[in-house]
Amino acid sequence: MSRFTTRRARVATSLAAVALSALALSACAGGSTSESTESAGSGDSAGMGDITVQLSWIKNEEFCGEFFADTAGYYTDEGFDSVELVPGPSTGVAELISGTADFATGDAVSTAAAVSSEGAPLKIIGTTYQKNPFTVLSLADGGNIATVEDLKGKKIGVQDSNTALFNAFLAANGMSASDLTIVPVQYDPAPLINGEVDGFIAYLTNEAIIVENEGHEVTNLPFADNGLPFPAETIATTDEMIANNPEAVKAFMKAEIMGWTDAIADPAECARLAYEDYGSDLDLDPTNSEAGAVAQLEDLVVSDETVENGIFSISDELKEATIKSLSEAGIEVTADQLFDTSLLEELYEENPDLVAYAG
Repeated sequence: MSRFTTRRARVATSLAAVALSALALSACAGGSTSESTESAGSGDSAGMGDITVQLSWIKNEEFCGEFFADTAGYYTDEGFDSVELVPGPSTGVAELISGTADFATGDAVSTAAAVSSEGAPLKIIGTTYQKNPFTVLSLADGGNIATVEDLKGKKIGVQDSNTALFNAFLAANGMSASDLTIVPVQYDPAPLINGEVDGFIAYLTNEAIIVENEGHEVTNLPFADNGLPFPAETIATTDEMIANNPEAVKAFMKAEIMGWTDAIADPAECARLAYEDYGSDLDLDPTNSEAGAVAQLEDLVVSDETVENGIFSISDELKEATIKSLSEAGIEVTADQLFDTSLLEELYEENPDLVAYAG
C-alpha cells in the first residue's frame, strides 16, 4: 500500500475527535458562519471576502472541479478574496455548525442525521454526484459479496466515520449489525486484501479501483443500487448563509459549476491536478487517479438531470427517493428540512448558458 493510505488513516483519527467535539457544542453554536463569510454576501460581485470549504476526503481527483475553479481563478472572478480547501475525511457537519467552514462537501445521510437528531441548521444546496459511490467491496475469490443476502455472517470492515452510514444501509435492507460482524478499520483496504475481513466499505471511484489495479478481481455491492439511493459529495451550508448571504452562495456555486464544467471536458487534467498539484504530497497513483476521474465524471457527476437542468441539480424524484430511503433507515426528515436548491435554480435562471456544460 502507498504511504497516502497510511497518512489518510492518521488524518481520519484526528478529525474524528474534532468532529465529536464540535458536535457536542452544536446546541450553542447556533449555525453561526465564519467571520470571513459574514463580510461576504454584500450583493456585489466584488468584496465577497474569504471562504473556507471543508472537503469530505483527501485532495484527490474527487475534488478536481474545485481544483479547476481555484486554478482558473473562478472563485476570485466571482468576488472572493480567497478560498481555502480543507482536506478531510469529514462529513462537514461539525465544521459548518461550529463556523469553521462556510461550505462543505458530504453526503445526504450524514447531513440528514444531523438535521433530524440535532436540529442542525443545515441545508444541501446542490450535489456533485447524482448518486452515491459507496459500496461494500469484496474480493471475488474471497467474500464475493454480490447481494445483500451475501452480507449475512460476514466480517465487514467499517471506518468510524462510515458506521452510521453502514447501519443505515443495513436498516434499509431489513438487516442489522447482529446479522454480521463489524470490524473497525481505517481507510487502507489492506485488511480486505489480507483476508482479515470479507468486505470493506469503499468508494466505487477510489478503493475499488485501487484494489482492482493491484491485480485483484473485485465484487461490488453498491449502496445506490441496493436500497440506499442518495446524492453524495453534496454541497451543504447553513441556513444563516442562505438567508443572509444569498449572493455569496450563488457566486460560490457559479465558480463551482465552471470548475466542474472544465473537469468534465478534460478528465486527464482533472487527475493531473490531483496527483501533481493539490495532492502532490499524497503519493497518489496517476493510473488510479485517471481511472477514478473518468469513473466519477462519466457515472456520477453527469446524468439526464444535469443535461436538462445543469451540474449540481437535484431532481424532485431524487429528493423523494432520498427521503424515503432515509426513513427506511430510521432517519426522519422532510425534503424541505434537508434540501434548499432555490439559489442554484435562481443562478441557472440568471445564467442559462451555465447549463450547457458539455457544449
